[in-house]
Amino acid sequence: MWLKPEEVLLKNALKLWLMERSNEYFVLQRRRGYGEEGGGGLTGLLVGTLDSVLDSTAKVAPFRILHQTPDSQVYLSIACGANREEITKHWDWLEQNIMKTLSVFDSNEDITNFVQGKIRGLIAEEGKQSFAKEDDPEKFREALLKFEKSFGLPEQEKLVTYYSCSYWRGRVPCQGWLYLSTNFLSFYSFLLGSEIKLIISWDAISKLEKTSSVIVAESIHVCSQGENHYFSMFLHINETYLLMEQLTNYAIKRLFDKETFDNDPVLDDPLQITKRGLEYRAHSEQFKAFFRLPKEETLKEVHECFLWVPFSHFSTHGKMCISENYICFASQDGNLCSVIIPLREVLAVDKTDDSSRSVIISIKGKTAFRFNEVKDFEQLVAKLRLKCRAASTQDDGSTEVAISSDSTGLSENFEEQPLTFPKECSKTVNTEALMTVFHPQNLENLDSKMLKEKMKEQSWNILFSECGRGVSMFRTKKTRDLVVRGIPETLRGELWMLFSGAVNDMAANPGYYAEVVEQSLGTSNLATEEIERDLRRSLPEHPAFQSDTGISALRRVLTAYAYRNPKIGYCQAMNILTSVLLLYAKEEEAFWLLVAVCERMLPDYFNRRIIGALVDQAVFEELIRDHLPQLTDHMTDMTFFSSVSLSWFLTLFISVLPIESAVNVVDCFFYDGIKAILQLGLAILDYNLDKLLTCKDDAEAVTALNRFFDNVINKDSPLPSNVQQGSNINDGKSNHAKVDITDLIRESNEKYGSIRYEDIHSMRCRNRLYVIQTLEETTKQNVLRVVSQDVKMSLQELDELYVIFKKELFISCYWYLSCPGLKHHDPSLSYLEQYQIDCQQFRVLFHLLCPWAHSANRDSLALWTFRLLDENSDCLINFKEFSSAIDIMYNGSFTEKLKLLFKLHIPPAYTEVISKTSSKGDELSTEELLYFSQLQGKGKIDIQAYLSQWQDELLKKEENIKDLPRMNQSQFIQFSKTLYNLFHEDPEEEALYQAIAIVTNLLLRMEEVGRKLHSPASSAKGLSSVACDSGPSEGNTESSVKKDPSSPREEHQWSFAFEQILASLLNEPALVRFFERPLDLKAKLEKAKSSQLRSRTKM
Repeated sequence: MWLKPEEVLLKNALKLWLMERSNEYFVLQRRRGYGEEGGGGLTGLLVGTLDSVLDSTAKVAPFRILHQTPDSQVYLSIACGANREEITKHWDWLEQNIMKTLSVFDSNEDITNFVQGKIRGLIAEEGKQSFAKEDDPEKFREALLKFEKSFGLPEQEKLVTYYSCSYWRGRVPCQGWLYLSTNFLSFYSFLLGSEIKLIISWDAISKLEKTSSVIVAESIHVCSQGENHYFSMFLHINETYLLMEQLTNYAIKRLFDKETFDNDPVLDDPLQITKRGLEYRAHSEQFKAFFRLPKEETLKEVHECFLWVPFSHFSTHGKMCISENYICFASQDGNLCSVIIPLREVLAVDKTDDSSRSVIISIKGKTAFRFNEVKDFEQLVAKLRLKCRAASTQDDGSTEVAISSDSTGLSENFEEQPLTFPKECSKTVNTEALMTVFHPQNLENLDSKMLKEKMKEQSWNILFSECGRGVSMFRTKKTRDLVVRGIPETLRGELWMLFSGAVNDMAANPGYYAEVVEQSLGTSNLATEEIERDLRRSLPEHPAFQSDTGISALRRVLTAYAYRNPKIGYCQAMNILTSVLLLYAKEEEAFWLLVAVCERMLPDYFNRRIIGALVDQAVFEELIRDHLPQLTDHMTDMTFFSSVSLSWFLTLFISVLPIESAVNVVDCFFYDGIKAILQLGLAILDYNLDKLLTCKDDAEAVTALNRFFDNVINKDSPLPSNVQQGSNINDGKSNHAKVDITDLIRESNEKYGSIRYEDIHSMRCRNRLYVIQTLEETTKQNVLRVVSQDVKMSLQELDELYVIFKKELFISCYWYLSCPGLKHHDPSLSYLEQYQIDCQQFRVLFHLLCPWAHSANRDSLALWTFRLLDENSDCLINFKEFSSAIDIMYNGSFTEKLKLLFKLHIPPAYTEVISKTSSKGDELSTEELLYFSQLQGKGKIDIQAYLSQWQDELLKKEENIKDLPRMNQSQFIQFSKTLYNLFHEDPEEEALYQAIAIVTNLLLRMEEVGRKLHSPASSAKGLSSVACDSGPSEGNTESSVKKDPSSPREEHQWSFAFEQILASLLNEPALVRFFERPLDLKAKLEKAKSSQLRSRTKM
C-alpha cells in the first residue's frame, strides 16, 4: 500500500533492512530475516524475533519503497508491502509512470515536492476506491465541496467522480485533482504558491485519446478548441479514460446529435448521471451489440460459469449475461462459443443437487443447456423461474411455463403461437422470398454448381444436428467458417434473420409489419416521393425488380419503414440494400432485417448527415494507417479512401460488386457486423497494393479499384447466368485475373481477423467526436462566410462572437431536463437556422456584450432589441440577426446607432414594460421576459402594417430614413429616458444631460409651432403637461400615429419623424462624440468569454 511520505534516516535503518532494488530516485528494501534461508544470520534472527513478538498494530511490513533525494541522507518512505508481489507492483508503477517524468525537473527540491504530492494523491485515490465500495459518502462530500469552491460552477452541476493525476504544463507535470462532472472536465492544482485551474466543457472536446511518449508511459490527451492538454499518472488510467469517453459521448449526443439523443430516454436527465450508472450503461450497450438484442434490453446480471458443449464434450469458461427477456453466454475468447436463449423459448429451469452448482435450462426442441460452477446458483434459478413465468404470461395468458423438468408436453402450445401478422392482412404482403419465385431450384438437373450448393447445405445440416437450429443454436468457430464459405441460397434468409437478431424483433412484434403497411400505404410526403423515384433503380437488371411483384414489395417495405421511423424516413442506398434482402427473405422478414441494419448494426448511417458512415470511414482510415502504412505514406491525402469507400459502407459492397458476390459479403456482415466490412476493405486495398502504389493520382487509383471489382466472381454461385453480373461483364476480358469472393473473404479473415470488436467500438467513439466537431466547424465557416458580407466586424471577431453565441445556447441547456433551445436544433436545416436563441439567452448575451448594457433599463432594451430582430415572430433569432445588432452598436455610424435606438422605441420592437416585482426596479424575471417577447401587438397598433413596412425596408439596400414611421409622445418620452440612462457615469455626463435637455426642448417647440401652423385652434395645454411629465403617459401608451396626422381624432397627439430627431442631435457635439466614440469589441469579446460561465452562475 502507498504510505503518507515520512522521513527515514537511512544510516540507522541499514541494520534492519536490505536493499533489493534501487535507482536514482527510489530504493526497494526487504526487512532482514524475511524470505531468507536460515533466517539471515544472527541479525536476521533477532529482527525476525522482534517482529513476531510485537502485537499486530506494531508489526512492520517486510517490504518497503523509499524515495531518495540525491546528495542527502534523508529518505521518504512512500510504500510498503506484505509480500514481494505487492511491492513489485508498486515498484513497476513508479518506474513506468514517475521515473521518466522526474528528469524534467531542474532542482532536487522540485522532485521531492512532486513525488510527495503524487503519493498523497494516490493514497486519496485508494481511499476513494475503498469508500466507494462501502458507500461511505464522506470522502465524496469533501471532494464535492472542494470542487464547488475551486470552480464556482452552478450548484446544479453534478460531480460524477474525481481522480488524482498530473497535468502537463509544457514539459513540467503539476500534481492535482481531475474532476469529472456532467458538463465539464475540470482540473485544480495548488503547489508551491502556484495555482492551476482548468475548465473544459465536454462539448468543446474534438479529440480524446490515450497516448504515450518518451517521458510518460501513458497519458490522456484532450484537444479542445485547438489547445492540447495532457493528463497522466492515474492509478487506474483505463477506468478514467472510459468514463471521460462516456461523458464526452453523452454531451455530444445531447447537444449535437439530437436524433440519437431523442431515441435514448436514459440520457434525458443530466442530473441523474452517476459513475456507476455510466459504467452500467456502457456494459449494457456492449452486451446488446455483441448479442444483437433489441435496443429495449438492458443487462441485469452477469455470472461467471462454465457451459457444457455436448458436441465437443468439454466445458467452456465464460460469462452468463441476463437481461429482461434473454439469457446469453459468451466464452472467455468470445469467438469460441456463444449462445442466446430467449425466455420465450424456455420450458424449464432446474438445478442439480450435486456439488457442481449447475443450472439446467430446457428449451423447445428438446434441447437443454447446462451451466456449471455458477455462484449463488440457487438464487439464480429462483430469479429465472420468475422471469419465465412473466415471459409466458406476456406471450399467452392461457399458457403457463413449467418451472421444473416435468414440463415435457407443453412445446406444442408454444409452437402454435403465431409469429406472423394476422391472416386477413397477409393478402397484401408477399409470404415468399423473391428468389424462390423467380429462380426455383431445378432438382432434376443438378450441374456442378448445384452439387456444390447441395454440399454446402449438407454441411449446414450437420452443424444444425450438432449445435441446434434456430435462435438458441451454439455459435462456434465452425459456424463462422461456414459463413465465410457462403451461406446456401435456401438458408440465407433464415440465417440472416438469426445472426442479425431480427428474428427477436419480429417475434416480439407479431402483426406489427402488416399494421404499418396498412397505415402507410397511400401516404404522400417527401420520403414516399423519393422512394417512388428510386424504385426502378434498385437492381434494375434483376428479373424480380422488372416485375410488379418485386417493385410492389420493395415499395411496401421502404414506405413502412419510413412510416415507422420518420426521423430517418428514406435515404438513398436503402433501396439497394432492401432489394437484396427481399431476394432471400420473406417480405416481413426483409422489413425487420432493414430495422436491424438501420437502427442497430449501422447506427446513424441512414440520415441526412450520414454521421455513422463518416465515423466508420474515419475508423477505416485509422486501420489503413495501422495495417497498410506503405499505402498511407504514398497517398498524399487520406480523404481519397473516404470518397472511394463511402458506397462500400452504405451499401455493404452491393453497389460495387456483382450481386452473386455481394450476397456473400452480406452473409459475413450479418454474422460479424461492421468488422466484416472493415476487414474486407483492408483486404481489397492489400490485394491491389502494388497497383495503388504506382498510381499517380486519385483518378488512376479509382480506375484500378473499379477494374478489380469488375473481375470479382463467385465461381460457386448457383444463380442463373442471366442474373449474374460478374460473368456477363467479364467474359471477354482475359487480360485481368479473376478473384473469387470466397477467397477474398477468407483472406480478409486470416489477415485482419485479429481486429477486436472492443477496438472498433473505441475507435468509433474516438472518431465520432472528430466527425461531429468537423461538421460543426463546417457549419460555423459557412455561417461566417454568409454573415461577414453584411457586417463590418473582422473575421476573427465574428468567429469569437459565434463561439460565444453558440456557447450561451449550450450553457442554458446544461442543467435543464428539456431545454427549448435544443428542441429547435435541427442539423437538416440551413446553416444559419441550425442554432437559434430565445429571448432569455439573448438577454444574457446582451448584458455581456452590449456597450449600452450598463443602462438602468437594460432588460427592456434587450427585450426591444430581441423583438426587433425576431422578424418572423417565432421568438427565436439566428446568428446573422444577432451579429447585425452587435455590429451596429460597435461599428455603426452615428446615424446607424441612432436609427437602431429609434427603431427600438417604435413598434413592432417597442412594447410597454412594467415589472410585476417592484423591488427589482427595471429588472425582468424570466417569465416576464418570455411573456413580453411573445406579445404580438398592442391594442390599436396595426402590427401587420409595421411588419410589412419593415419587410419592405429590409429589401432595400439603401434604407430611406424618410420611410421610417413617426414616434408618438409616449415612445419619445421612453426614448429620452433611454438616452438619459445611457449617459449615466459617462465622463461627459453633465454635458450629455444638458445636450439632451436642449434637444428635447427644441423638438417640443418645433412640434408646437408646426401644430399651430397646421391647426390654429388647438391649444398648447396638453403639451406643457407632457413636457414636464417624467414618466410615460399611461393613457396614451395604447395609441399610435395614423398615416394622416391632421385627423381630428389625433389633435391631442403629437409625433416626431426620425429626420427631426437626427437633425436636432447632430447640433450637439457632446452627443455626436458619445455615439462616434470608438469601442473595443475585441476586449469586450475576451471579457465575455471569460465571464460567460460566471454570469450564468450568478443568475
